[in-house]
Amino acid sequence: MTRRQLTDKQWELIEPYLPIGEYGPYPERLRDQFEGVIWRFRTSAQWREMPAEFGPWPTVYGRFRVWRNTGVFT
Repeated sequence: MTRRQLTDKQWELIEPYLPIGEYGPYPERLRDQFEGVIWRFRTSAQWREMPAEFGPWPTVYGRFRVWRNTGVFT
């Protein structure tokens, strides 16, 4: 389990804005993946340096690309 960067209340506000993919709801690790993106923003580290607690870096990066392309961060 990862040390949380977001409180449960913050997560409740963010989660509804994340789009649902064509294959249905996101996996249970959605919050971990989102927090991995936050970690990347905060540290400016390379994606490959991401701690495993957020999930495989290619998966987290893939989620980031989907969210970026759908305007989640704008």
